Amino acid sequence: MTAPDQLRPGRPVESVRLRPTEDAALVRTLQDRMAAPHRWPGPAGSDREQWPVHPLRGRWLVADGAEPVGLVELAAGPDGRTELTAFGLVPERVGQGLGGHTLTLAVRLAWEFRPQGGPVRGVRLHTSDLDHPHALPNCLGRGFRRYGVEVRQRTGG
Repeated sequence: MTAPDQLRPGRPVESVRLRPTEDAALVRTLQDRMAAPHRWPGPAGSDREQWPVHPLRGRWLVADGAEPVGLVELAAGPDGRTELTAFGLVPERVGQGLGGHTLTLAVRLAWEFRPQGGPVRGVRLHTSDLDHPHALPNCLGRGFRRYGVEVRQRTGG
């Protein structure tokens, strides 16, 4: 996405908000819960531990009321683009109409994420056939365009 006005908002869900977090244990738990049904390859333990001190990255809980139901992670690139490096909901909350609104909130946040100062030149994310079947339609529905194809292997059985 190359401009904020390209975002096509999903259906609002008033109870869903993004809350910044530095709780590494909760983030790890959410990542593992989100990844399990898809057998996503994940960051190595040492990579996970670097998140709290990395100045160009941020993490937000997806909260439905007080309940953490997902995670958004952003990384600012040297080219001025922000990447959604993680985005998802825990399995029991998938299919309840939260994804479009949650991605809308994440994209709006990404356009404002400026740890280096200066303007954000674009927002990008990656999805694959390892993700939930609704992931790609949600991304395209919010205004993202395909720009490449990557083949990855599932981990585990």
